[in-house]
Amino acid sequence: MKIAFLGPEGSYSHLAAKSFLKTESTGAKGVGDWDECIPFRNFPEVFAAVANGRVDAAALPIENSLQGGVLQNLDLLQSSEELYAVKEAVIRVDHRLVYKEGVKLSEIGRVYSHRQALDQCAAFLSKEMPFAALRDAESTGFGLSRAFEDDSGKSAAIVGAHTENLRGGFIMSEECIADEKNNFTHFLLVKKGKNSIPEHSERVFISAVCPHRPGSLLELLHVIAKYGINMTKIESRPVKNRHGDYRFFIEADCDIGSAQVQELLRSIRENTLECKLLGAYNQN
Repeated sequence: MKIAFLGPEGSYSHLAAKSFLKTESTGAKGVGDWDECIPFRNFPEVFAAVANGRVDAAALPIENSLQGGVLQNLDLLQSSEELYAVKEAVIRVDHRLVYKEGVKLSEIGRVYSHRQALDQCAAFLSKEMPFAALRDAESTGFGLSRAFEDDSGKSAAIVGAHTENLRGGFIMSEECIADEKNNFTHFLLVKKGKNSIPEHSERVFISAVCPHRPGSLLELLHVIAKYGINMTKIESRPVKNRHGDYRFFIEADCDIGSAQVQELLRSIRENTLECKLLGAYNQN
């Protein structure tokens, strides 16, 4: 089993990939086969690796409990052919500051990390390093590499508490520096082919585009309520190249294998302009 993730090693996506690998590995090894988590530079490359068969699956963040949906991945999942979410995992986010030992926080001139991590630590950064420039990185792991490259010691990085193998001379803060300590990211394991979807699931994930007229979203919600289905999430995204139209991403507590849910999906397709099954999954 090979699972792609947003690299480099040590990112939260890597942590999620390792978590999925523990349950996905069959233990059976053929010639040249092995279990491996493979890093990629960005999310489009991660999706492409699954689509072209370079890897068996991908670990993708889809929502953070503080900042909502990871919009790029919602769009990529929607636009991908034959890719489906088949398992979910919730990873606790514990942000720590890594910096050069002996350097005062007030002396740090740059802080590198993923934009979400920087935003989630805004109060700490404003109080302790009000003059530091906040620099976006593609992941927390890449941000750490940027800090290591600065020989002056005036660069720091925000990483996960699970990060290991710090470069000599660098230390990690003892406590979480996030503004909100109760922080979680929801990851999905994505595979290619509809046959990858489990026969029975705890949740189903779909997208739908309603007719552009008053009450169309309410009608969709009435259809879901009619079947007694509990929605766990709904989020809207503009439909590309169609100004004024919106696509709704809906997750619900239900079993993809039940006749009731199959009837629900048929009813949604009949009452919307577009409807796509994005996945069905159980907790990892």
